Formats: sequence, structure tokens, C-alpha cells
Amino acid sequence: MIQRIQTVYLIVVILLGAVLPFFVNLWSDAAGNEIFADHAVFLSLAFYGSAVLALMAILMYKNRKNQFVMNRLNMILNLFLLGFFVYRSLNLSGETSVSEKGIGMLIPVFSIVFLVLANRAIKKDEDLVKSVDRLR
Repeated sequence: MIQRIQTVYLIVVILLGAVLPFFVNLWSDAAGNEIFADHAVFLSLAFYGSAVLALMAILMYKNRKNQFVMNRLNMILNLFLLGFFVYRSLNLSGETSVSEKGIGMLIPVFSIVFLVLANRAIKKDEDLVKSVDRLR
């Protein structure tokens, strides 16, 4: 059943991971050049990995337990991305004169929020199926 609410949440995660980091700057370097996800191979692979994991979770709609686990793995990947961004932002120079952080550093936070919402909806579906099985 692809028409569930967690599919909408996971589509938002796909858009956040596959599209947005390549249009929103992540940070600016000392020369003022904006850095996007396509400038760093690690970042682009991590964002694409997050999008692929969300797509795989959507396609696993028949097996809710694996879908739940796939979202947990995606959350861990986004936590690593968030940790990298925090490390990077703490090591940026010139913070007193100009802010060099971009709005794209918040993408993993939004992805984690939508993954948590998707997991709550998956858990609700799983509980509903268990309660119906109890009645049989």
C-alpha cells in the first residue's frame, strides 16, 4: 500500500537528499565561494545514499519491519552528516567578521524529523495489523 502517509514523508526525505543539497549552499569558503554538495564527493554520496535508502524503504511497503529498519539506517547516515556539518562549522574561520555557514547544513535535521514521522506511521500501521490479527 504505497498510498500511506509514511510514503509522503519518505518522498520528502528523497527530495531533501537528492535535490535540495545541490541547489542550496552548505557553506562558504574563505574566498566567499559557495560550496554545494556536488563540490565534495563524500557529501554527494552521503546525500544520494540517504535518498536511495528512503526510496528502498518506500519500495519495501509490504514488509513494515524492514522498512522501519531501513529508516533507522537512514537516520544514522543523516546523524553522521549532521556530525560532519557541526564539525565543519566549528572549524570554519572568520566567524567574527562574516558568517560562512549555509542553510544547507540543516538538511540532515529536516531529514531526521521526516524519518521519525515516517517511523511513527509505520509503527502505527504495524500495531493496527497486530490488533486485527489478535481478533481472528
